[in-house]
Amino acid sequence: MRDHPTRRHRPLPGLLLASALLLQACAQAPEQDGPPAPPEQAIVAPETSQPEQAADRTLPDSAYADAFARAEAQLARQDWMQAEESLATLRGPLNTNDDAYLHYLQARIAWQHGRPQQASAILKDYPAPGTALALSDKIVNFQRQLKAAAGDHLGSARLGSQLLSADPQQRGAAALGASIWRDLEQVPAQQLAAARRDRADDDPADDDWAAWLALAELTASAASPAALESDLRAWREEHPHHPAAAPLPGGLGALLDQPIRAQTVALLLPLSGRLAPAARAVQDGYLAAHYRAAAGDPPQQELLVLDTNAYPDATSAYQDAVRQGATMIVGPLSKEAVTELGGLAERPVPVLALNRSDAPLPPGPTALVQLSLSPEDEVDTLARQAWNGGARRALVVRPAGEWGDKLNGALQQQWQALGGEIVGAVTYASAEAYSDTIKQAFQLDASEARAREVRAMLATNIETTARRRQDIDAIFLLSGSPAEARAIKPLLAFHYAGDLPVYAPSAIYSGIPGRGDSDLNGIVLAELPWLLGADPELRVAIAAGDTGSDSYTRLNALGADAFLLQSRFAQLQAGAAALLRGSTGLLTMDPQLRIRREPWAATFDDGRLKPR
Repeated sequence: MRDHPTRRHRPLPGLLLASALLLQACAQAPEQDGPPAPPEQAIVAPETSQPEQAADRTLPDSAYADAFARAEAQLARQDWMQAEESLATLRGPLNTNDDAYLHYLQARIAWQHGRPQQASAILKDYPAPGTALALSDKIVNFQRQLKAAAGDHLGSARLGSQLLSADPQQRGAAALGASIWRDLEQVPAQQLAAARRDRADDDPADDDWAAWLALAELTASAASPAALESDLRAWREEHPHHPAAAPLPGGLGALLDQPIRAQTVALLLPLSGRLAPAARAVQDGYLAAHYRAAAGDPPQQELLVLDTNAYPDATSAYQDAVRQGATMIVGPLSKEAVTELGGLAERPVPVLALNRSDAPLPPGPTALVQLSLSPEDEVDTLARQAWNGGARRALVVRPAGEWGDKLNGALQQQWQALGGEIVGAVTYASAEAYSDTIKQAFQLDASEARAREVRAMLATNIETTARRRQDIDAIFLLSGSPAEARAIKPLLAFHYAGDLPVYAPSAIYSGIPGRGDSDLNGIVLAELPWLLGADPELRVAIAAGDTGSDSYTRLNALGADAFLLQSRFAQLQAGAAALLRGSTGLLTMDPQLRIRREPWAATFDDGRLKPR
């Protein structure tokens, strides 16, 4: 058999960030040699004396119960106008609870109408003292939704912590804790630290909140899985009765339940041929995270790096990695190779693939998790950003071809699920068609035709200004390149739509700041945290390595997240509950074992990209 090039990374000095090599990673497939290690002893909250009567969370009696119930049902159907009519029948002075319920429903009506600021203002002074617990819960939970929609995830988490601390045994406590953790995992590390410093140290009611912040700081700043495991154990020992202690949120408990053991990881990348520059960028990101983790930990992991182009196919590369002792595979990079490994009947070692197959993969003997920079993940963020900003009727401007078709389909599905309406969609096929496409989208031809008719009827050359259609409150610009977006965005203003918010995928930004970016001012895009200031230590390490991969900076982030997921693979056993703060976004996993990314919202201001 032909010999294939393999690089083995063992503890060596002078590479990127550290002189010692790598840490231990995740648990692998269910098969194990010998009996499994006993799980970590779970910390169970001590038994507490139960109150004589559980907190009453039933809605209070009301003379307007029927009107409230009708409005609730109508809002559930996204019919805010009918809900408004149902509440118009309320007359006379209202008691505390009826007043609270009315304002809660009015705030939801304003929200569905596309007026988020009005919704927040309606609930500014609510819930008032004396409000029934059931109504207070409704109001505070909706206030949390409004805060998160406005990007105030810290404020939303704080309100959630107050609710949970007031009654840790309430129905839905687990879901409430999960929502608090999701909020906190979206707060930058610096903001978490500042919030913990600013809390009132002399307020015992703040103790639970401070512990939530401390736990979130651990996951935001952990340099390695071993360090995170140690910190989690220490946190749980310090806060054994905290609502997040048993179980730990986001699947973190699995990191304590799985024993750390040495393993060999094989990184399968096309390091020669057409995809070599992209593969090197992924490798740089992976190795930067890999060596940083090794800096303070014993070298418990050996890394093999295999060039998949040196093998006849992905299966051969996989099998060679297994023969060399690999217990975890990271890669391959192409969709075709991922699909090939997904169809293997014999796959003894789990795979973290670095792309996503277009078709669902059949179940296999071991896990094949798919991590990618799929643009479909971004349209979910764009749709939510537009909806949270008050948009309800949108226009789609997209390129012809597979890219535009795929993104348009994903966007329409998400937008309509939120309750939004697509009032128009136009397609352009070339740069020469940009202006005519925009005119068509805004029905300016019809406006100009009406002006000509008026001039002819009056027999005079009066001055007129074309008027665009008025049933649009947002534009989704699904351009596939910076050049397209830079040309189209100014045309929107030229054709009288400069006041409409524009939402676009990350493809409109090259990842490298340039003078032409000023043409993108005002656009909201879904961007990787990596490009918005997250994890600067790794970015500095890659730049110091002078590898020339800065043209593929998003692939650096993909490599960093590949190491994150591989090293915390056990956390994914939590399924949909698993939540990881990544360089490419907030990471979750769907039932098909595809990693879903939730990128950050960003915008261009004076030609510079910044978090929104």
